[in-house]
Order: sequence, then C-alpha cells, then structure tokens
Amino acid sequence: MAVDSNLSSPLGPPACDKDAKALRFIEEITRNADAVQERVLAEILSRNAETEYIKRFKLDGATDRETFKAKIPVVTYDDVQPEIQRIANGDRSPILSAHPISEFLTSSGTSAGERKLMPTIKEELDRRQLLYSLLMPVMNL
Repeated sequence: MAVDSNLSSPLGPPACDKDAKALRFIEEITRNADAVQERVLAEILSRNAETEYIKRFKLDGATDRETFKAKIPVVTYDDVQPEIQRIANGDRSPILSAHPISEFLTSSGTSAGERKLMPTIKEELDRRQLLYSLLMPVMNL
C-alpha cells in the first residue's frame, strides 16, 4: 500500500491509498476556495435564472457575487415557506429550482412544533454522497 507522504499531517500519514486520494481531492478543492465559490454561485444563478424566485429580483442574467449580494436579500425559512409549500403540494413549475425536486429532507429540530421541509434535487444527493465518502479519510487522520 503506497501512501502519499506529502499528505502527512501532525496526526500521521493517511491510512491507505483510498484515504490519500480523498485527502488530495479535499486539498485540491479547498486550495482556491474563493474562486470555487465564485464559480459555483455563477453556475447556480445561471442554471436557475428562469425560476420564479430568481426572476423576482431582476438579476437580468447577472451571475457575479456583487450583483447577487446587492439584489438577493438574506431570507429566513419563513420567507420561502410559501414557495416550499407549493412544491410540496405538487406544483412542478420552476419555483426555486430549474431542476425537478427529487425529494424533501426534513429538519431534525422543530420550530413552532413543525419540522422544516427542505426541497432537494438529485444532484444534491450526489453531493451528499461525496461528502460522506470524504468523512472517514479525515476522521482516520
């Protein structure tokens, strides 16, 4: 088992090649976090430009951070709850996402006695699986 010693930490080297590969991926993806965040925001805004929610704020196709911060307000769950409820009631139009909602997650805590619904798309399931696959290599360190 040839483990990459360049990934050693004060806790020691990765446990195995699979862990080393995962840790290299984490290092690569976090090396330029600001640029990655800019790119991800631009992808999200571009992909969802025609949703009801984004159109409401008149971004006019802008995908940059400055326009986003200037035009899209910080909101609470209660602010978007009517849109989430429409989706939960079966409305399949592009309300919050250009992609179809594949499932609803629910919060673990309660607010006013109710769990919060969180609509997700298939791509999000893939991201959660990737995240989970990276947990053990980090914990193994």
